Amino acid sequence: MERFIQIAESDRSNASAFLAHAQRLDDAAVVRVVARPDGLVALWTHTGFEVLATRAVSGRVAPADIVCDAASLHSALAASSAGAQIDPGFSLDSAWRGALPASAGYRHVDDVPARSIVGLARNGARVAREEGSAHGPATGVLDQDVLEVSTEDGALRAAVTMRSLFALTGMGFIRDRDGRAVTESSPVEDIDAAEPVRIRLSAAWIRVDARYGSVYQRRHRDLSVTVL
Repeated sequence: MERFIQIAESDRSNASAFLAHAQRLDDAAVVRVVARPDGLVALWTHTGFEVLATRAVSGRVAPADIVCDAASLHSALAASSAGAQIDPGFSLDSAWRGALPASAGYRHVDDVPARSIVGLARNGARVAREEGSAHGPATGVLDQDVLEVSTEDGALRAAVTMRSLFALTGMGFIRDRDGRAVTESSPVEDIDAAEPVRIRLSAAWIRVDARYGSVYQRRHRDLSVTVL
């Protein structure tokens, strides 16, 4: 069976950034590459925060669903020429845990300024450094609901955990007004004040959408989301 991944020249830098950030969050990261019905290719990864991250790029994949090593794919992409078909390496299907979120069935709850998201993530990182250990941030910090939003009529409500904000910013999905990566020292004023982060709900997931990618947090009825 033919087996390859092909990334359009226009999206090579975006795919490379996704893979680099995935490795930064988890040095043993795997990436799932899936053909979408709209003709794009979705890159998926577990972030180490029990949150999924995804970015859509232009390209092709055969077969239509491949799991491979993020570091190997990153290296192969960097070494390939524009438009080349990349060998994804050994299949790592057994390394992928759980099913992917459905692509449809999400309801919009609210938009939050990207500047606010970055501010919350930075505050959380400071607390995590103060309360964490050599093993990483304290679980209580990660599981804390730090962003609560609702529709105007109050019919939909969602609480987003620090895990999702760490994943969103850690994957580089929020950038400044010039498209540059937002680092820990970047002034939040460099982010467009009108830049939104959108919160959506489905039956199983809270979806947090930024301009350069999305993260998916599982719904837990007792902790995170109530739909009336």
